[in-house]
Amino acid sequence: MRLYETVLIIRQDVSATQAENLTNDMVGIIENGGGSIKKREYWGLRSLAYRIKKNRKGHYILLNLEADSATLNEFERLMRLNEDILRFLTVALDEVEEGPSIMMQARPERGERGDRGDRGDRSDRRSTSDRRPAAEPAAEAAAEADSAADAKAEEKEEA
Repeated sequence: MRLYETVLIIRQDVSATQAENLTNDMVGIIENGGGSIKKREYWGLRSLAYRIKKNRKGHYILLNLEADSATLNEFERLMRLNEDILRFLTVALDEVEEGPSIMMQARPERGERGDRGDRGDRSDRRSTSDRRPAAEPAAEAAAEADSAADAKAEEKEEA
C-alpha cells in the first residue's frame, strides 16, 4: 500500500459539522477498503483564489492516508460524484510528515501596537489657521497661466 495526501474543498454553504460528517464518510470508504488514515486536519473555511461552481469560499480538509490503488480509485470516484465536494487533489507521498502541516502552524501573533514611539504630541503640528485653503494654489496657477498668455499676446502685437 502507498501513502497519499488528499486535500478536499467542500462547498461554503455546508456547515463545519456537515463537512466533518462528509469527511467521516470518505474516511469510512478508505478504512473499509483496507486502508488507514495517518493524519487528518480541518483547515477551516477559507477564501478561494477564484470562483468554483459559483462559490467564493470552501471548507478545506487534509487527509494523509495509506491505501491500495483500487481503494483510492473508489475514494476518488465517490468524491467526484458528491456535489458538496468542489475540488480534490490526491498526491502520492514517500512519507507522512509528523506534526501539523504548514497551513495549521500558528502564525506569529501581531504584537500590540502600544506606544507609537517618537511621534510626539499632536499639539506641535501646525494649526488649521496656518494652512492655506485648498483652492488657493489652483487660483495662483491659473493667474500665472493668464499672465503668461497675456505676455505672449503682447509680444505678437509688437512683432
